Amino acid sequence: MSIESVKAHFKKWNRENDVMEFEQSSATVEMAAETIGVIPARIAKTLSFRGEGDKAILVVAAGDAKIDNKKFRQTFGFKARMLSPDEVLEQTGHVIGGVCPFGLANELEVYLDVSMKRFNTLFPACGSTNSAIELTCDEMKEYSYAKDWVDVCKGWNEEQELILSQEVSG
Repeated sequence: MSIESVKAHFKKWNRENDVMEFEQSSATVEMAAETIGVIPARIAKTLSFRGEGDKAILVVAAGDAKIDNKKFRQTFGFKARMLSPDEVLEQTGHVIGGVCPFGLANELEVYLDVSMKRFNTLFPACGSTNSAIELTCDEMKEYSYAKDWVDVCKGWNEEQELILSQEVSG
């Protein structure tokens, strides 16, 4: 079972008991936010994309962020193409709604989007559709073995982007 691989992963840091399991589903950003009692933006969602060759790459982003195709292509050098649910399960070992960068079935490249840096802690899933753990951004980077922080999302800082575009045009 996927949550078991995640708990085994967290044993290295003595954090396996910090994995929360819920009675109700936390499979979507909205459901997870409601279940945990936080704003949706603090749910760290893991998105799975076709990488180069047959390896997927994972991008973990804040719950209110959306992939910006132009930024993604500029960062990775190829088009953002999401995996199908079957491919996600095959590549990560986790079902949709429980995908996380921990306890993976394969060694995949993990990137963290800067959209998460505005929060002290976030809540990524833990391999099942009813689990999560509270982590700082530094813990996310360490525990996921992330390669780097990237800026490949939009929508989370629209207020800031709007101000910048008004300053540029005005």
